[in-house]
Amino acid sequence: MPRALAELLVARGITDAHDAHAFLRPDLAQLHDPMLMRGMDTAVARLERAIAAGEQILLYGDYDVDGTTAVVLLKTAIEMLGGTARFHVPHRLLEGYGLQSSVLEAAHADGVRLVITVDTGMRAFAEAETARRLGLDLIITDHHLAAADDSVPPALAILNPNQPGCCYPEKSLCGAAIALKLAIALLERRDPERTRAKTLPSFLKMAAIATIADAVPLRGENRVIAALGLRELRRPVGVGLRALFTAASIDPASKEITGFDVAFRLAPRINAAGRMDVASEVIELFCTRDLGRANELATKLELLNRQRREIEATALAAIEERLAEDADLTGCRLLVVDGDGWHRGVIGILASRVVERTAKPAIVVSVEDGIAHGSGRSVDNFHLLQAIETCSDLFTRFGGHAFAVGFAMPASELPELKRRLDLHAEERLAAREPEQVLHIHAELPLNRITPVLAGWLRKLEPLGHGNPEPVFLARRAKIATPPRVMKDRHIRLELAQDAAPPVRASGLVRAVGWDWAARCMDLQLCEGSLIDIAYRIRENDHPDFGGLEVEIAGVRPAEE
Repeated sequence: MPRALAELLVARGITDAHDAHAFLRPDLAQLHDPMLMRGMDTAVARLERAIAAGEQILLYGDYDVDGTTAVVLLKTAIEMLGGTARFHVPHRLLEGYGLQSSVLEAAHADGVRLVITVDTGMRAFAEAETARRLGLDLIITDHHLAAADDSVPPALAILNPNQPGCCYPEKSLCGAAIALKLAIALLERRDPERTRAKTLPSFLKMAAIATIADAVPLRGENRVIAALGLRELRRPVGVGLRALFTAASIDPASKEITGFDVAFRLAPRINAAGRMDVASEVIELFCTRDLGRANELATKLELLNRQRREIEATALAAIEERLAEDADLTGCRLLVVDGDGWHRGVIGILASRVVERTAKPAIVVSVEDGIAHGSGRSVDNFHLLQAIETCSDLFTRFGGHAFAVGFAMPASELPELKRRLDLHAEERLAAREPEQVLHIHAELPLNRITPVLAGWLRKLEPLGHGNPEPVFLARRAKIATPPRVMKDRHIRLELAQDAAPPVRASGLVRAVGWDWAARCMDLQLCEGSLIDIAYRIRENDHPDFGGLEVEIAGVRPAEE
């Protein structure tokens, strides 16, 4: 094992050979027994009775990647056992997030007696009471945090590793992973060997997409789910998945699918349905066996994603203008930015963009017809859900976790919300100046970059939250040729460092900096300049100038 990889593992808290082997070679044996989850035995028994009796089962999902893929997993498992499952995914704009009593009442009138939530329900106290009044059995599967007082809704069973009294080892599963656990526990009762050998690997595809898209920490069991699911995604079987790959210009036959492909190419297209239109079409896409219909749905997702990008760009420009002009706003420790009529499907993305630009927790609020809908994102060491819980009396609905929240409230209460959140954030962030921090994971001179090292680093995949892509530092690299500006924004450098085995035949290392042209000019970098460079290793597959190169993450003039 290269020293650089060993240093990266130690930085992740992996300090012995056994743990290193488990991390670098994820295996099905590393998955925990679903029956360890509190409520699982009750949930499985009730589902078995429903399937045996031919009862109608309603799956109640959410409109994001996590919620829709969770529905697909449970629906498929129930149908494999001969049951039937309808589903309901709320319309983001017309219904909003979470379980709705009106849907439960309609389902009961239509003969449904068992409702299973996926990726929602942990704070649905009133709706759980509605289910109990109607005589509906309610099983909640969710990963969001319980109420501040640890109370839980009165359901038949709750599957959530974060609920009080649950000893399940992995606490950071996404909603689809919890649905996977229920599906596998159910199927294993019928045929444990086939479930383990064939069904589980197949189901990991959906669970991996959700795990990566939902940005849960890619450590422990999440890493196993994501890594093995990515491996299965290289052999897509369903026509819906193949159609989505085509729409996203992904060819698993020619290039291994990575966590980056899922997070930035598949997930945005899947999410576009719930953000801009009807998320139920995602479930249809993954369940259909009609190639023509699959292509039609995948094409629609592509168009919706383009529409989403355009709407997001317009709103982001307005927010950036506000940040540039409003000193009172930018002086706050926690930014609350509101606007009339901003599309509610993109306010979560906008909040993330504000966090990226300011290094502060941010909430973006869309106001329409007297109602304020907010979505927030946070930074390390600031628990955003706890922050908005201090304002719980202002909300008609709210929820989330440490890094992401959502809520609805009367727009007239926005000034009070801003006042309270500003006080809360001032108390907890007063000693912390917001700054964009670039974390260097290891020093690695450019002459130590080799194809062998790149191959070892690929074993760290999938990369993401909790398992970040390595950023290396090389000191005193020399710019060997005049810097080349590309499309007025980007920069290409040819770097040399010491007399050592070269990465390329020329002996130079190619460095690419996206949106780095202006910054390099400000630093007056030119041929012969010595720089310290923070970088990520890239493998360029271009037929004319492919090979190993580095992507610039940070540059400063080297000390003399």
